[in-house]
Amino acid sequence: MRRPAPSGPGPPEGGPTTRTGLDAARLATAHLADVIPRITEEQWELPSACAGWRVIDVMAHLAALATEAIDPPQPDPAWPQNRERYHDMRVNERRNWSHADVLDEWSRSTPRQLDLLETAQRTPHANEIVNVPGLGSYPRHLLANTMAFNVFCHLYNDILAPGGPLPFTVPEPTDSLVAPAIEFMLAGLPQMQGPELTATVSEPLVIELTGPGATTVTIFPAAGPGRRLSVALGADGATRIRSTALDFIAWGTTRKPWREHCEITGDASTAGPFLDCLNII
Repeated sequence: MRRPAPSGPGPPEGGPTTRTGLDAARLATAHLADVIPRITEEQWELPSACAGWRVIDVMAHLAALATEAIDPPQPDPAWPQNRERYHDMRVNERRNWSHADVLDEWSRSTPRQLDLLETAQRTPHANEIVNVPGLGSYPRHLLANTMAFNVFCHLYNDILAPGGPLPFTVPEPTDSLVAPAIEFMLAGLPQMQGPELTATVSEPLVIELTGPGATTVTIFPAAGPGRRLSVALGADGATRIRSTALDFIAWGTTRKPWREHCEITGDASTAGPFLDCLNII
């Protein structure tokens, strides 16, 4: 059986270039910007599909991410170590803001975030490793994929129907929009949950994603104590998990139950613990 070298920060070798990540971030942002003027004051207050957050809170989250990208705050040991709880904290700081103030922060910070990500594609700094607290370490150029994932996931899953509350039409997801988000998810998969997720994988698991963003990768067990999972392109295992890439974005982030969207061939008892534990943030 072919084994990859232990995975370091970044995507499986041979994945899409991160220039496509920047393009996807810009496109997803443009789709969101097109939706915003159509949302009424009442609709901003509707519960989104992101548990505990209103539609306006999703925007507050994206605005906070953009502001922190261009003006990183000084770390505070009192902040939550769990990344999801950290995001909740930032949203809660903005809960008493008016809708206009939240949207103003987003509209001011997001273009500057995109400009920063453009700069991050250039050498010599593109391959510098950046630690994202609670999420792992990534080459600087891959941060564009992080934004592509965040904006796409929240817009298409949490804000818009059928998962979210708003019945607006946006362009159908394309490979160029989805693939960079998948690239970030696969780069983060071995890192975000550490030993917790590593312990669930005892045999190679093939993940076959279809439709826009299609790819096939193998999740390999840790190579030894203190090591973590590794991800390699291609199918190199007897147990296969098959899903659309769009559904993977939803069930891989626990927005939807994996059992309703995955077809497993091979040893389902090997795949089950991994799928039950997986939670990409």
